[in-house]
Amino acid sequence: MIEPILLGTYTKQSSEGIYQINLDTSSKQLKDLKLVTKVDNPTYLALGTKNVLYAVDRFKDQGGLSVTDLNNPITVKQHIVQPGTPPAYVTFDKTNQLVFDANYHEGTLHAYEILSDQTLKLVSTFKNNGNGPLKEQDASHLHYVDRTPDGKLIACDLGTDQVFILDYEANQFNVVSTYKTAAGFGPRHVTFDSHGQFAYLVGELSSSVEVLKYSDGNLTHVQTIKTIPDSWNKPNGAAAIRISADDRFVYVSNRGYDSIATFAVNSDGTLELVQNINIEGSFPRDFALNSDEQFLVCGNQTTNNLTLFERDSTNGRLKIVQSNVSAPEVVCVRFK
Repeated sequence: MIEPILLGTYTKQSSEGIYQINLDTSSKQLKDLKLVTKVDNPTYLALGTKNVLYAVDRFKDQGGLSVTDLNNPITVKQHIVQPGTPPAYVTFDKTNQLVFDANYHEGTLHAYEILSDQTLKLVSTFKNNGNGPLKEQDASHLHYVDRTPDGKLIACDLGTDQVFILDYEANQFNVVSTYKTAAGFGPRHVTFDSHGQFAYLVGELSSSVEVLKYSDGNLTHVQTIKTIPDSWNKPNGAAAIRISADDRFVYVSNRGYDSIATFAVNSDGTLELVQNINIEGSFPRDFALNSDEQFLVCGNQTTNNLTLFERDSTNGRLKIVQSNVSAPEVVCVRFK
């Protein structure tokens, strides 16, 4: 079986934009890398309906999103940008036909209406302010926004150690609750179990995961667990977090320690580390599981390579099957 994967990148060195590579599950190989479309710094990707791709975009010294029809990807359909820096995250809301982004440098969230031709119209902005105790927390740095299992929005602010639960109605963001992490935690991304009972929040600056109970629009702390060994005394930034479809395992990438940490999920939602495997590359900013979760593909930004792992669904452990796959400046991995 061939499963195509879209790759978002930085375009600071050799990359030209958004790439595609195929996972051949029969041969257990990644192959056939090709450039899909030229976009400047498409660091995060969201796939909409009708094979339309929404990507982070830097265009003519402005920041925003690009819209590309993957059926005709040679020409970018739209650059919707404004003065300032590009966002860090973008997501597609199929139910409500909206796109949301989170802008790390501006401390903002944006909501876009999807028009009939699949292009975007900016309709609302949420702005946060504040800071945290670490030098990386000099201001609000909203890093993530997405839907919760019960249809609200959740947003992570790395700069202020805050996680917001919001309603989005009538083109307005409204804060439902605000969760405060431990000081200097640096909330980056979050994932929920399939029942919507537990949220797993990764802290970039603390190299930790907080297990949070979620109920009625509120988050409550349950556990904090490290993603790297206590003996590691060099820089590390935890990055991506994913949970398996059966809710049994959580995976986190470590940039610096350069690994994927595997956690088993206990019956009470808490985590237990079962493996921390080297990625045979450097700076694993993002990774993704394939359709049947037999494989995990990791993008290594500074070594310009992809790592393919085979996953044991019984114990969650990973095994490298391929690591010398060239791909430039990869920072987002998304299966089509």
